[in-house]
Amino acid sequence: MTTTTKVPVTILTGFLGSGKTTLLNRILTEEHGKRIAVIENEYGEVGIDQALVINADEEVFEMSNGCICCTVRGDLIRVLGNLMKRRDKFDYVLVETTGLADPGPVAQTFFMDDELREEFALDGIVTLVDAAHIEQQLGRSDESTEQIAFADVLVLNKTDLVNGEVIDRLESRLRDMNRMARVVRSEMANVSVETVLNLGAFNLDQALERRPTFLEPEYPFEWTGVYSLAAGRYEFSLAEGPDPSMSLVVVSDQDTDDAALREGAEWCVRRYAEPAEPIHPGAEIPVGKHVNLLLDSPGRRSFFLQVDAPAQLGFYTQHLAEEFDIRLKNADGEAFKLASSFCPEPDCEETDTRRIKGAEVPAVAERTWVAQHEHDDEVGSIAIEEDGDVDPERLNAWLGKLLSERGVDIFRMKGFISLVGESRRFVFQGVHMLVDGQPDREWGDTPRRNQLVFIGRNLDEPSMRREFKACLI
Repeated sequence: MTTTTKVPVTILTGFLGSGKTTLLNRILTEEHGKRIAVIENEYGEVGIDQALVINADEEVFEMSNGCICCTVRGDLIRVLGNLMKRRDKFDYVLVETTGLADPGPVAQTFFMDDELREEFALDGIVTLVDAAHIEQQLGRSDESTEQIAFADVLVLNKTDLVNGEVIDRLESRLRDMNRMARVVRSEMANVSVETVLNLGAFNLDQALERRPTFLEPEYPFEWTGVYSLAAGRYEFSLAEGPDPSMSLVVVSDQDTDDAALREGAEWCVRRYAEPAEPIHPGAEIPVGKHVNLLLDSPGRRSFFLQVDAPAQLGFYTQHLAEEFDIRLKNADGEAFKLASSFCPEPDCEETDTRRIKGAEVPAVAERTWVAQHEHDDEVGSIAIEEDGDVDPERLNAWLGKLLSERGVDIFRMKGFISLVGESRRFVFQGVHMLVDGQPDREWGDTPRRNQLVFIGRNLDEPSMRREFKACLI
C-alpha cells in the first residue's frame, strides 16, 4: 500500500466477555504477516485490559509480528491523528470498542470528520457474540442489539459451551436480527485474521436504512449559545450544578446558521479531544481552548472573559446552561443569563432575549445537542485496588458467594490477584457465573498488587470492597 491509499479500518465490538481480548491477543501474537494498528478502548476507572493485552505497557508500541497497539486515553480522533505520524508502520487499523458501546458513534467518526475521511476508510464492523449468554444479554441490554444490528460479520463465539441445537437456534436468531451479516462460529475466538481485516463490507446506505439518524453525530457537549458582546471584561459565574466541574470551549467569530453551528461543533470535537486546562475561580477563560471550570468550592463561582473587540462568541458547554445557572456580567454590572429558556417574569413571553435586572442581550442563536445514546444508569463499574497478598480459600469463598447471589447482574469481571506464596500473578476473567483463572508472568520486581474490575447492574460497591479486603492476609 502507498501512503496515498486510505487505511482500511475494522471496528471490533461485542458485549462484555464475548472474547474481544482473546481475539486481540491472537491477532497481536500470531505470525500473519500483516501490519496492523490496534486501538483499544476500555470501560472502568482502572485500565485492566491494557495489561491483559499481551505486553501492552505503553500507549503506543510495536509488536514483533508488525502490529502497533494503542490504549485509548483520549478521543478516537486524536489517537488516529497521532497514528498517521507513523503511517509507514502499518497497513490496517483495528478499533476495539468497550463492551458497553454502541458501535454507531465510532463508525460515524469516519464519515463526519473531514481529515479522517481523507486518510481512513471504514472497512467493516465485526461483532463477537457470546453463545453462552447472548440470549440473556439481549433481554436486558440495548447495546447488545445495536452491536448485532450494525455488524458486517458476526462471530458466534464460545460454541463449545452450548450444545448444537442451541447454537443452531442462536444463529437463526442472529440472522433474523441482521440478515446482511456473515455468521462465523468459533471457540476461544479462534478465527483467522482475514475474518476481521480487509472486508470491504461496510455499506453506508445500509447503515442509514438501519438507523436513519446514523450521520447525526453525538457530541461531547450538550448546548451551544451564541452571543454578540461588546468589548470589555466579563464575569462568567456559575451557581452550584450537578457536577464539581464543567467543560467549555468558547469559539470566536461564531456564525449562526445551522451549517455554521455544525461546523463549530465539529471544530470543538477536536478541542474536547485535547486534555482540558483546569481553570480555578477568579482566573480568565481563554478563547478557543478546551477548559475545565473547577466548581468544588461552595456557592456561586466566578471566572473572567476578556473581549478585546466586539465579537460574536459561541459557548459550547458540557452541560445545559440552566443546569448551572450560568450568568455573564460586564464591568457596568449589567448581566444576562445563558440559558435555553429564561424569562425574568412568570407571565412574560419567551423571546430570543435573556433579561436580568433590566439588561438585555440577544441570544443570536442557540442549539441543544441531544445525545442519541446513554448507558443504562443501572450499569456501572467497580474498580478495586489493594496492596498485599490474598488468601486463596477466602477468595474462593467470597467469589462463590458473590456469584451465587449476584452472578446474573455481573456482566464481566477481570483482573490480577497476588496470591500468598505464589511467585506469579494470577489472572482471572469471568462472565456472569463463569470464571476462568490461571497463573501469569512472574511478579519479579513489580510491586505485588491486586486489581479487579467488575462491570454489572446495581452492584453494591461498599459491600464488595469490604468483602474483598477481608480476603487479604
